[in-house]
Amino acid sequence: MFPRLPLAVKVILAINVVVFVLQLSIGNALAAFMLWPLGGADAGGLGFQPWQLVTYGFMHDPRSIGHLAFNMLALAMFGSQLEHTWGTRRFVTYYLVCVVGAGLCQLGVVSWSLAQGAFPYPTLGASGGVFGLLLAYGVLFPNQRLVLLFPPIPMRARTLVIVYGLVELVLGITGTRSGVAHFAHLGGMLFGWLLLQHWRGRPPFSRGGGKRHVRRV
Repeated sequence: MFPRLPLAVKVILAINVVVFVLQLSIGNALAAFMLWPLGGADAGGLGFQPWQLVTYGFMHDPRSIGHLAFNMLALAMFGSQLEHTWGTRRFVTYYLVCVVGAGLCQLGVVSWSLAQGAFPYPTLGASGGVFGLLLAYGVLFPNQRLVLLFPPIPMRARTLVIVYGLVELVLGITGTRSGVAHFAHLGGMLFGWLLLQHWRGRPPFSRGGGKRHVRRV
């Protein structure tokens, strides 16, 4: 189903599975590694710590193995081809930037809602990094045809990225499926796009682009 899994993808998969087992075993003892909002400790939750911007991306809801399974399936599907194309170092850099970028966006949204009187809640999951991988796959292989799981509709990778981005934006603005971190998904895509533009030597928001480097993504 997949090309041979490269090193970084295998390591990320293994870390997520091991952490999931630990979550099932010791439960709330790992709560400090989830992403908590600024001021969360004062509102009855836990406080934000910088390391949470990374660690939350390797944790999943222990009440739903589907949360882990879906993210790891997407990681294997899109991440394998990207790591084979970029190499391990660049792939890991990209993935972590997407995870941290997604965390920053979610941190801003949840901290703002906390200031409006909402109860503090943590964020966890690899979806921000996975959505960043999806965006990169659509940029590098725009005409590759993919088939959705639900519903099983074939479409080009570029189209899939656009559809998912628009759906997440609508769901995030309307508050639909409130238990899902839609702005984290969008943040992963945004920071992934910014990094791709940087690697291509293009200022992200300029019309004409900048000086291009020899090495391309």
